[in-house]
Amino acid sequence: MTQADLFGQMPALLHLAGIDEAGRGPLAGPVYAAAVILDPDRPVAGLDDSKKLSAERREELALLIRERALAWCVASSSVQEIDSLNILQATMLAMRRACAGLAIKPVQALVDGNLVPKGLVCSAQAVVQGDALVPAISAASILAKTARDADCLQLHQQYPQYEFDRHKGYGTVVHLEMLRLHGPCPAHRRSFAPVREWLARAQAHDTPAPMRAVLEAYRLARG
Repeated sequence: MTQADLFGQMPALLHLAGIDEAGRGPLAGPVYAAAVILDPDRPVAGLDDSKKLSAERREELALLIRERALAWCVASSSVQEIDSLNILQATMLAMRRACAGLAIKPVQALVDGNLVPKGLVCSAQAVVQGDALVPAISAASILAKTARDADCLQLHQQYPQYEFDRHKGYGTVVHLEMLRLHGPCPAHRRSFAPVREWLARAQAHDTPAPMRAVLEAYRLARG
């Protein structure tokens, strides 16, 4: 029996939660995490690492997961928490929130990656490439990813000049150019290098007066 086969059978043996995150790398927006306990009597076919699925397929599977899972929860850590804690610790916090928010307390959690958050409500094990090996982690990756994508569409409505609907906050050429032209908005992570460097230049008065006005508005919005 392969490792994947073993992990695939585990939900039938206990309340196994899969945990995964979405959005550690982008320059803007919260980081999301999800926890899922699948129902062995109502399997969801086609689960896989969310990055390998089309946006349309992710949405289809997310609907099925929410309908058929024994329990699921999506949580996040805010931009402010990312900037104050650092992205790793903010991700661990979002994972703890997702696991704690499950309607059924899991007996065991499997976490994608090589780190396990401290303070989970159950024992846990890290699984490298778990989003491709463990169905419950695959399901969590899909819920976290679709929730974050929906958040990016909301950001686009608030700040259309950044085109968050196109790049989902990642540091693409388009996003970096919009950041250069408009400066950061309150949704940007000021601890991330491109944003931090823009703010440093503005504080040093290396930017023209309009950009300093953007900086002041940014400060007021972030409190």
